[in-house]
Amino acid sequence: MTATVKTAADSAAGADDAPWTPDELTERLRAVSAARYHDRHPFNVRMHEGTLTRAELRRWIANRFHYQRHIPIKDALILAKFDDPALRRGWSRRIRDHDGDRPGEGGIERWLRLGEAAGLARAELLDTSRVLPGVRLAVDGYVNFCRLRPALDAVAASLTELSAPDLMRTRIAAFEQHYPWIDTEGLSYFRGRVGQGGRDGQEALGLVRAWARTRAEQERAVAALGFKCDVLWALLDAVDGASGRDGQGAGDGGGHA
Repeated sequence: MTATVKTAADSAAGADDAPWTPDELTERLRAVSAARYHDRHPFNVRMHEGTLTRAELRRWIANRFHYQRHIPIKDALILAKFDDPALRRGWSRRIRDHDGDRPGEGGIERWLRLGEAAGLARAELLDTSRVLPGVRLAVDGYVNFCRLRPALDAVAASLTELSAPDLMRTRIAAFEQHYPWIDTEGLSYFRGRVGQGGRDGQEALGLVRAWARTRAEQERAVAALGFKCDVLWALLDAVDGASGRDGQGAGDGGGHA
């Protein structure tokens, strides 16, 4: 029998491929969010500073709605990948959170009410012809990612929810302070997501920690979260880029909100 000699280089290569501990994986995932979450985007920064015009804020509400209405669709695609009934029951809650259990309920309904509070008719939000091309591409890319990639990747992409509660708290305070022309009842979507986002993010993190056992799987999870951050960033790039180009970015006669 020929003995196998393990060199120092072989040991180093093996160490480089060794799986991270679950806590190390969590740290790397949180580092992605800290560096690339869309709270840092210039448009979000201006929103929270109170310097958006009414036209800009309405454009964001209308285009972000295209993303909101696809959340239960992407969650249904993820749910279909689960073999475990318990997992399906748990994940189905996310769909109900957005679609509601009956008409007039759920996150999509609350976003429509946000639009109404900002002076947008429901028909304007529901009219997909108004969606900017860049927003459409970003949302389609995310939905197709959840459709085509394994469950681990799709669930890991949802981990932007870990950062959502802090963003929602900041947004509520900014809207109440800087945009008093929007009725506070219209902020119910943001208020609801403080608790839901934290709960959903922790649930998804637990699944990713349990499923990503090899280094390759862990790196896929980190990359999936990075991709989702890019989706949210690209959406805001499109909305921000439309300012001034279509004659609406400078305001609609109402000045800054």
